Order: sequence, then C-alpha cells, then structure tokens
Amino acid sequence: MKLIERYILRRVGIMFLAVFCAAIGITWTVQVLQRINFLTSSGQSLATAIQFFSLFIPSVIPLVMPFALVIAITQTLSTMNQDSELVVINASGSPRTAVIRPVLLFAAMLAVISFLIANFVDPYARYNMRSMLANASADLINVVVQEGSFRKLSDNLYVQIAERKSDGSIGGMFIADSRDANTDLVYYALDGAIANNNGNDVLLMNNGEIQRRDVKTGSVSIIKFDQYAFDLSQFTDTGGDMVLYAKDRHLSYLINPDKNDPIFQTRPLQYRAELHKRLTNWLYPFVFAMIALVLAGDARSHREARVSASFSAISLSLIVYWAGYFVSDRAEKNLSYVPVMYLIPLGVIAVCLYALFSGRSLSLPTSWSDKIQDITEQLIARLRPLYERFAGKKNTSGGQS
Repeated sequence: MKLIERYILRRVGIMFLAVFCAAIGITWTVQVLQRINFLTSSGQSLATAIQFFSLFIPSVIPLVMPFALVIAITQTLSTMNQDSELVVINASGSPRTAVIRPVLLFAAMLAVISFLIANFVDPYARYNMRSMLANASADLINVVVQEGSFRKLSDNLYVQIAERKSDGSIGGMFIADSRDANTDLVYYALDGAIANNNGNDVLLMNNGEIQRRDVKTGSVSIIKFDQYAFDLSQFTDTGGDMVLYAKDRHLSYLINPDKNDPIFQTRPLQYRAELHKRLTNWLYPFVFAMIALVLAGDARSHREARVSASFSAISLSLIVYWAGYFVSDRAEKNLSYVPVMYLIPLGVIAVCLYALFSGRSLSLPTSWSDKIQDITEQLIARLRPLYERFAGKKNTSGGQS
C-alpha cells in the first residue's frame, strides 16, 4: 500500500473510531434507559445489571457501523478537498484508485466484522440475555422478600415486607391489590412465610386482616384472619424456560431450523426473513462506503459543491437503509420480498461502481441544490436575531451580576 493510501486509511480509521464510539455510547445509553426497570424493580446487583446491559452492545454494532463509516469517509474526504489535498493528489498523477482502494479495503474489513458479530456474537449475547431474564423471573420470590421496600409484582399489585427473619420467616407484610377495577384489596399480616404447595409458590400470612373497598360506593369491609394464603405462582416462571425467537438464533440454526420449534411452527416466514436479513445486512458498510466515495471522492470547487457532501451521502444512505429495512420487514409476511432484499444493496453497489470507474459523479440537480441552499440561508437569517437576542440577554445578565 502506497504512502498516500496509508495516509487516507489512517485518517478515515481515526474518524470512524471517534464517530463509532460516540454513537455506540449514545445508543447503548438509550437502550439502558428503556430497560432501567430491570435494575430498579428486579432487585439485581449492580454487577448483574452491568453484565445484562453490556449484552446489548453486539446488537447495536452492526446498526451503527455503516453510518459511522459513511460519516467518517465523507468528513475525511471533504476536509481533504477543502485543504486542496485531493487536488494535489490528482495533479501529481496518482490514479483515482489511490483514494478508492484504502476506503474500500477498510469498508470490506468492517463488512466482515459486521457479518461475524451479527451471526455469531449477537445470537450468543441474546441467548445469555434471555437466560438472565428467565432466571430473574424464576427467582422473583427471593427478590420480593426484601426488607423495607415496595415491589411491583404486576400492574396494580404491590408487596412490602417489613422484616425478613434469620429462620426464613417474614415479619410484617403489606399487599395492595387494585387489579379488579371494581374492588380495592389491602392485606395486612403480622408475620408469615414462603411455602410451596404442589409446586406453586404461596405467601402464607398469619394474624392479619383484609380490607375490601368497593370503588363505586366507597364502602369498606374488614375481614380478620388467622392464616391466609396468597398465590404467587402466577407471577413467576417456575420452570425458568427461555423463549428464543429468530433474532436469537445462530446462522446455522436459521439455515436448518428445528421442525419442532414452537416459534418456527407458528412463524416460519420470520425465520426465513431473518436468514436473508443476516445475509444482506453485512453488505451495508460496503454500500455506504461506495455512496460516500461517489459523492465526496472527487476534488470539487466550492462553487460546484453547493450542498455538503456529508449531508448528501448521509441522506442517501438513510434512504437506502430505510428501503432495506422496509423490505425485510415485509418479507416476514411475504417471501416474494426476499429477492428485493438482495437487489437493493447489490444494485446500489453496481450503480456506484459504474459512477466511480466511468468518471461520472453523482450529485443533486443544480436547481435542487440552489433551492436547498436558499432554504438554509433563509432559516439561518431567521434564527440569527433570536440567537443575538438570547446572547445579548445572557451578556447583560452576566454584566449585572
């Protein structure tokens, strides 16, 4: 590899890592916040929660990688164009492949990594995630019987334990049950214990009372008891069984699924669609690299490049990815969409290869480019007074203080 090719590869690689790490961090944080209930309501330790949330990362990598790559390539080549580096490379007699070759090699490497993660690492992570969820569900009783905190068993059903004694018994219990829209139930007990009755978990309450309130009339009746059994088995997965879906399976399983798999029996098209999705999604890093090269790989003057190459490349990449996602989603109900799943990435690659090696450049029509530029300038002109007013107020308040 020539010096200029190593230079371009190094710049693209550094930019890719910066964008990729930032995107992974943001996406992972969003996933954690969406599932924060696993940490707050399941009673798991911090180490278990971190292990659980880290299993989301492999599923995020193939999604983020193509977009991080197209941003890295367009930003690098646009910067090199503004600094006249691409002009110097062309003027020195270097072939166009001096820019194309390192970018495509890097994209091909990322495509292979994406394939390996999506088909081997991610299914393994998903399996472990399902296992942790099943174990947490099966161990719900031990989670519930914790001192001094309310635990949500289901919608409108809460349990609170005052004390857990050394012999395993429970001192002081409170249960609020509002699952019935017409009746509110409140259970109090001085002590109790967890028992197993024919394989079902039961909360035995001793020396307590039940307050029954009619929601419509507001009347309250109180029933005292010496012993009462509250069934908890409906809120636990006693077997700890895992349900594995098509996304949780390895590539070899998708190619030859078990005919006795209950999910496969009810949703066979979902397995076929997932298989073809695995065989096409890994191409998108290469597809997006081709788009970036076509839109930002040539030396252009500022007059020619009215619209940012990064904006054009990212917009086109989003359209292509959305089209692929739409078709793969439709393929779960109709296998006639499967050929289109291959046609989209391969078609884009073919068009980009033709544009690259025929010397053609793809860009928005001049009228569209001018229109977008005018809209952008008008928007900036409208927002500038607001910014100046805000900045003026901030400076004034700062001076007064």
